[in-house]
Amino acid sequence: MAKKLVFDRVLFATVVLLTGLGLVMVYSASAAIARSRGQTWNPFLVKQAVAALVGFGGMAIAMHVDYRRLKEPRVIYALLGGVLALLVAVLFAPELNSTRRWFFVSGVSIQPSELAKLALVPFLAYQIERKLDRVNSRDLLLPAAAVTGLMAGLIVLQPDLGTAALLIATAATLLFLAGLSWRFVAAGLAVALPVFWLLVVSVPYRRARLFAFLEPERDPLGSGFQALQSLIAIGSGGVVGLGPGDSVQKLYFLPYPHSDFIFAIVAEELGMLGALAVLGLFAILLWRGLRAGWRAPDPFGRFLGWGFVAVLVLQALINVSVAIALFPTKGIPLPFLSYGGSSLVVSLTACGALLNVSQHGD
Repeated sequence: MAKKLVFDRVLFATVVLLTGLGLVMVYSASAAIARSRGQTWNPFLVKQAVAALVGFGGMAIAMHVDYRRLKEPRVIYALLGGVLALLVAVLFAPELNSTRRWFFVSGVSIQPSELAKLALVPFLAYQIERKLDRVNSRDLLLPAAAVTGLMAGLIVLQPDLGTAALLIATAATLLFLAGLSWRFVAAGLAVALPVFWLLVVSVPYRRARLFAFLEPERDPLGSGFQALQSLIAIGSGGVVGLGPGDSVQKLYFLPYPHSDFIFAIVAEELGMLGALAVLGLFAILLWRGLRAGWRAPDPFGRFLGWGFVAVLVLQALINVSVAIALFPTKGIPLPFLSYGGSSLVVSLTACGALLNVSQHGD
């Protein structure tokens, strides 16, 4: 008798809870902005709810199509080629806030840098499985570095340094888990230092963000404004919070309360207990994701699962670190919670692939 495939219900419930909480918090954090525009309904909630429906559809498909289909070369390179074409094309799209990150089609925005996550992780898992006995050879490191670097470079041109760094960190994590030698880790860090200087320190607005992160109180109405307002929101929440919908900082004090800084609104309205609950849900996601990857029947499934977990958890760590002023301000959304259709659809689809891997575990 064939083995009945059962997905990880704990992981599934965790994702559903995070998405549901995200819809509630997007509605709360964006309500004042919607009212200020004279809108009697909340377009942010509607768009996020539609994205959630599309995302759960993507999750359902990813759960029911065997993940091993993703390691077929034609699928791998079709995904890569499609995403790279979109990353090039978006550089010629209309500017928004001095960036070129989105396509706008009939009122719907599509962010190719989010789609890059769905292409890069399967490619790396495919390469690692084929060359698991040659992790520290150029056979693996050259294609992995070339594809990751090309994607990251195109994203930097948008410019979106945060997402580029996230992709590089995800690739480094997977290679390290595959057995990358410490000498390559050290070499990578050595290369990162001049790149950091070139992309951050030598660019005035990024340098300002860096110094504002170190001492935000030196420019409380300028470069340190976002960090200070986020800390005020988090501190105002106390242990149990001001109550759902009762945030003060979302009333035009904290910029982007429904997207980049939604964790601060969670802490303000739901308090330390609510913030810890969110972190706890991501901890469960990490645990069950690592568990699914570890129990996968093949290396491709293992690194596919670990790759998607790395993307989601690293992204969450960066977002939360920015909100509590442990990291310079970056436009990295909090998975499942922040407003943003592309991010939500990609996150849910990635979790569908992860749930698919969990079905085949021992």
